[in-house]
Amino acid sequence: MTDVIRVHDVSKQFALRKDKSLKERLVNARRSKEHAESFWALRDIDLTFTSGSTTGLIGHNGSGKSTLLKVIGGILTPTSGYVERRGRLAALLELGAGFHGDLTGRENVYLNASILGLSRRQTDEYFEEIVDFSGIEEFIDTQVKFYSSGMYVRLAFAVAVHVDPEILLVDEVLSVGDEPFQRKCLDRIRRFQREGRTIVFVSHGLDQVRQLCDRAVLLDHGQMLLDGTPTQAVRAFRDLNQEAEETSGEDEDVLELGDRRVTISDVSVAGPDGRPVRTIPTGGGLSLSFQVETARPLSDWIVGVAVEDTGGQVVWGANSDKLGVELPDLPAGRHQVVVRFPNVPLTESVYQCSIAIADTGNRTVFHRVNRLATFRVVTNVVEDGTVHLDPEYRVAGRDVSASLVVPESVASEA
Repeated sequence: MTDVIRVHDVSKQFALRKDKSLKERLVNARRSKEHAESFWALRDIDLTFTSGSTTGLIGHNGSGKSTLLKVIGGILTPTSGYVERRGRLAALLELGAGFHGDLTGRENVYLNASILGLSRRQTDEYFEEIVDFSGIEEFIDTQVKFYSSGMYVRLAFAVAVHVDPEILLVDEVLSVGDEPFQRKCLDRIRRFQREGRTIVFVSHGLDQVRQLCDRAVLLDHGQMLLDGTPTQAVRAFRDLNQEAEETSGEDEDVLELGDRRVTISDVSVAGPDGRPVRTIPTGGGLSLSFQVETARPLSDWIVGVAVEDTGGQVVWGANSDKLGVELPDLPAGRHQVVVRFPNVPLTESVYQCSIAIADTGNRTVFHRVNRLATFRVVTNVVEDGTVHLDPEYRVAGRDVSASLVVPESVASEA
């Protein structure tokens, strides 16, 4: 494979000024310059992107992902170093970038296409496809300043993918569109992958990076921490987040509901042996332990548990009543409750647990704590979705299935 993008020792510095207006900056030009603070958004980045590769840039807000993408696209000039590119490039970096609010959607299609290198004749050929892909036919002759954010991104993405780019740069703007349009965009990206286009992809959707990319780069405070497989980069990023959670008091923003006649406290996650854990392998056991405190005897009560993924989607939820579990009466005081999951068949990601205590029938919620307990699932298997399935393959009477291998770091922890 040939290299289509080369990033050579790139650093980017911004000056942070505290002037509130252009007038203040002009009047106090000398003092403003003396008191300006410098900020390095990128430091010493060296990367090479081969033809046909799909690379994900990940990291926390302010890590330099979007700045690097803009430097690659030629929108920002690096303070030091340089970038080499070969091939037609289309960039979808900011919502409505390249659009003029006073022009109609039709006029902006031609304007944006010309900026991306298409002639008017070529735009004429693609115009109907662009409008059809965007799904905003009835508004195409309306000024775009009246468009919603979703309409903006629909039209911008439609133009970007129809200019026949050899290199596509995509920032986080895809999250603005509705679900059907996001699915259409992802289908187009997968088609580009089959056609051998080069894609550089910035997203906070880590599972999406694992599914779409064949390589991922982890940035932190403008520096490159890791350049490897998506699984390696996502795992390293979650390690960083876990360290931050452990040092920042993660219980401060927990949402609590209920009349508090009964309270939940001291929630912890443990492995099958009862020892606290933060990470388990796919298919491993897990226990949720917490204290229930009641000021008077408690009868006819239920425990509800919900497990959510990073997007807030409930991947499992039930309560003891629905499962046919009858809980014993409790005297006044504090009591430990343990909910065990012998097998957790989830794919690699971070999951959060919410716990609730209510009366039988779930008419009155005594106490509910949302997303208080967090755990990670890791595996060596690359798979999409949330649920881990372990299929068996037989070809011509022979068993060719592979067994699930638990990563060594997790096996030693568990």
